[in-house]
Amino acid sequence: MQVRQITISEAIREALREEMLRDPTVFLIGEDIGIEGGFGGPFGVTKGLAEEFGHDRVRDTPISESAIVGVAVGAAMMGMRPVAEVQYGDFIFCAMDQVVNQAAKLRYMSGGQVKIPIVIRIPTGATRRGAQHAQSPEAFFMHVPGLKVVAPCTPYDAKGLLKTAIKDDNLVLFFEHKLLYGGKGYRAMKGLEVVGNVPEEEYLIPFGVADVKREGEDVTVVAKLLMVHKSLAAAEKLDKEGISVEIIDPRTLVPFDKETVIKSVKKTGRLIIVEEDTKMGGWGAEIAAMIAEEALDYLDAPIKRVSALDTPIPASPPLEDYVIPNEERMIEAVKEIVT
Repeated sequence: MQVRQITISEAIREALREEMLRDPTVFLIGEDIGIEGGFGGPFGVTKGLAEEFGHDRVRDTPISESAIVGVAVGAAMMGMRPVAEVQYGDFIFCAMDQVVNQAAKLRYMSGGQVKIPIVIRIPTGATRRGAQHAQSPEAFFMHVPGLKVVAPCTPYDAKGLLKTAIKDDNLVLFFEHKLLYGGKGYRAMKGLEVVGNVPEEEYLIPFGVADVKREGEDVTVVAKLLMVHKSLAAAEKLDKEGISVEIIDPRTLVPFDKETVIKSVKKTGRLIIVEEDTKMGGWGAEIAAMIAEEALDYLDAPIKRVSALDTPIPASPPLEDYVIPNEERMIEAVKEIVT
């Protein structure tokens, strides 16, 4: 199998291109994604696809998320497979009726006669842009039956999961952390230049299968997106102090692979959930409840959650750093339940 090292942006672009070549019903829709000679959306992910496939299949839209998702719903009902994009995760709230009341429910309400094969790509996370451009809204959608929530943190996962999402007959919300794209695009921002091995051959990653990013013995850490990379950095420091941390990336929040987490907790006896979202009502609360219900007897210490503070994300960079979880807070949480 031939592999190359590419970024998450490049992996997503490859997945889109391959699925558009494979299936003529796949098309892209969103703001600034198809400007002639342009920048390929806010973070450069779709650059070059308009020139290759034309504007019928890479469609620019006005600044209206409700229209973007509404058009996608109608197109999906008529047999197309739209991949919609919103520029920032915060803006998906402008399309909540289309997402929650239409796309997530129409297949159920029609008795399966109508399929809604839509992927919505959603850049997420805090990036020095203030409260309306920095939220991590994944947990909102875990509450909605009828849709799936995906959150990859490596190029390999991003490509394999996106191809699976495009082939799925249900609505998939595909969250991408803005600081994992790299330093490309007209809104480039300083983040992690995550590069990984990605096969040239066709491959898919099934939903509902977590990945153990690092094996350990003393404590289980569950994290997603950027927090996986921060957790890995913290684990390296803890390893030098003789503390072994196992890190699990769920990759998909809906469906969620609880078996992998339970198996790890049975081994380590301790669980920490790291989330960039606020703690109140966060996705970590659901995981903590699940472990409390199904694996409580295996715990040797209380479950801990390391999250953003329960406040809007500040515009000030130092304050944002204070609000968002960092390596030091993760290390402190581990030591509190291990030592």
